[in-house]
Amino acid sequence: MDVLVDPRPLRGEPLSLDLLNTRWHDGRLFQQPDGLAVWLASNGLTGRAPDEPATLTALLEARDALLALRADPHDVTTLNAVLAHGRVLRTLDADGLPHQEPEVTDPTWLPAWLAADDYLQLLARGPQRIRECTHERCILTFFDTSQNGRRRWCDMSRCGNRAKAARHYAQQSRQPT
Repeated sequence: MDVLVDPRPLRGEPLSLDLLNTRWHDGRLFQQPDGLAVWLASNGLTGRAPDEPATLTALLEARDALLALRADPHDVTTLNAVLAHGRVLRTLDADGLPHQEPEVTDPTWLPAWLAADDYLQLLARGPQRIRECTHERCILTFFDTSQNGRRRWCDMSRCGNRAKAARHYAQQSRQPT
């Protein structure tokens, strides 16, 4: 079996933001024949959720709900509808340690529900740290984990360097020769 490689430039973000970042290049990741399988593999969900159209439909609904919430923080209805497909089951294991496991109404909803739940956790950690890249041609979203909370770009080596280079060239072109 071929190894599925995620072509997106920004990986490793929390699950909800990684789902938002599937919009990169007009959402072509999910339009590829193995796009859903790539995304599931990138997020450790292979074997936990079926690679089938119903899973993709649920993920797209969750992504739309997250986008709506980013545009209007009071637009909670759609995200709450995604969250209604599951819950966290809390138990004690045999060693007396707390354990929690997501429990969903249908396995096709597991990735979507996990992404919605992840977004709630990010909001609890710091909604101001959920950011859009400031590069004018980038649509990627990231969670700012920098110490001072002032990260501006999805990736310094990608968008940060491009922005700095553009600023440098603009300054050079304004200087008299």
